Amino acid sequence: MLLRRVKGFFGWVLHRMVLNYWSLALAAVLIAFPVAYALLLADKEGATDWLLSRDWAPTIVAATAKDFLAMAAGVNAAFITLYFSITLIVLSLAASSLGIRLIDRWLESFFIRISIAGLSFTLVVTMVAMLRVDDTAPVNEVPQLTVLAVLALQALNLGMLSVSLHHLGRTMFVDRSVSALAADAGSQATPLTGAAPSTGDDGEALRHVVTAQREGYVESLDLDDLQHLLRNGPDGRIRVLAGPGQHVLKGQPIYRCDAELDERRLLRAMPIGDCRSDTQGEVFQVRLLVEIAARALSPAVNDFYTALTCADKLTHVMGRQIPCWVDDEDLPVLAADPRIELPGQDFRGLFENPLNAFRQAACQYPSIAIRMIGNYARLATLLQRQGGSEQLRAYLRRLATEMRDHARSVAQYEEDRADIDAALERFDAIDA
Repeated sequence: MLLRRVKGFFGWVLHRMVLNYWSLALAAVLIAFPVAYALLLADKEGATDWLLSRDWAPTIVAATAKDFLAMAAGVNAAFITLYFSITLIVLSLAASSLGIRLIDRWLESFFIRISIAGLSFTLVVTMVAMLRVDDTAPVNEVPQLTVLAVLALQALNLGMLSVSLHHLGRTMFVDRSVSALAADAGSQATPLTGAAPSTGDDGEALRHVVTAQREGYVESLDLDDLQHLLRNGPDGRIRVLAGPGQHVLKGQPIYRCDAELDERRLLRAMPIGDCRSDTQGEVFQVRLLVEIAARALSPAVNDFYTALTCADKLTHVMGRQIPCWVDDEDLPVLAADPRIELPGQDFRGLFENPLNAFRQAACQYPSIAIRMIGNYARLATLLQRQGGSEQLRAYLRRLATEMRDHARSVAQYEEDRADIDAALERFDAIDA
């Protein structure tokens, strides 16, 4: 989605300025004034006479035009009020069952934002036109093109309102949100490779330290800017000590370098925000999938089919993030520039904690545990066919075993325990 994956400080600021509820509507309001006056000028310069000469004028009575514009303004104001009310109700209901952190994603929806912007634009154009219509004037002094434009905008807004209300209603269909999250989380993987570990954090080779200037969550990491900095600066390496989504304290080291690099550029490449947000990319999205699954499995919701969907989508994301896997003995570095070291930002760093949380939530539901063990087995089978890393397959086997052990320890029915054991046996049959 547009600007969903941000890069660096300026990308983060642009994301906050563009993908929100108000920016497009504000731009529409500001643009509406010159558009309205351009229409009125066109009418004055001959557009009205041209429409009248061809009998295409929308009205032949000035009072009718005045009444129509007044009605259009009232309808638009009512539509805006209604749309805001329905939006807030739907988002509140959906957030209560799916998770409050989805609200940011919903507010970025194109249909919601364009509908509010269209209604706001039409309302301003209509109000400006009302000021320029005299209900006692002759028909050739009525701005016919402007009235026709307002009529066309009303028709367009009615159509867009129907589409956006349908889209808004579908927002509460949880599978759509889960599918969109998985698509975003799996859309792009940063290719990493393994390198021999360099001098330790306290070694002389990485003596230059850059610390966080504020407390908060790392919003993004502009790897392109870091590569540009290394190409055009002194030769050296950069070890990134905090990745997207990680909480840092003011004064905490976030970079170590073996050369003096532009500290301001390094800080701009890693913007820090107040809270976790979708700009953090797959780190946030994977955790949000787990959060939806955990809420679905809570007694208040008890929707284990949603949790099954989350389990399947997590497996899809894991498959798309395989290029991030680095074997145990190696240090994760950027494949495009191995001088950029990224400890903790590999496949294991992305999935370890979220999958542990998923196991803790799913252990009391044998159907979910069995499904996830099967998903690990499917992914391992795919790796085997593609000649993937044996360590990654062993990692998946460990996750499946932990899921089996946890689910088996809390299962109260012997048949459930037997089914859970059988799921892991099918995993082991891959190598048979």
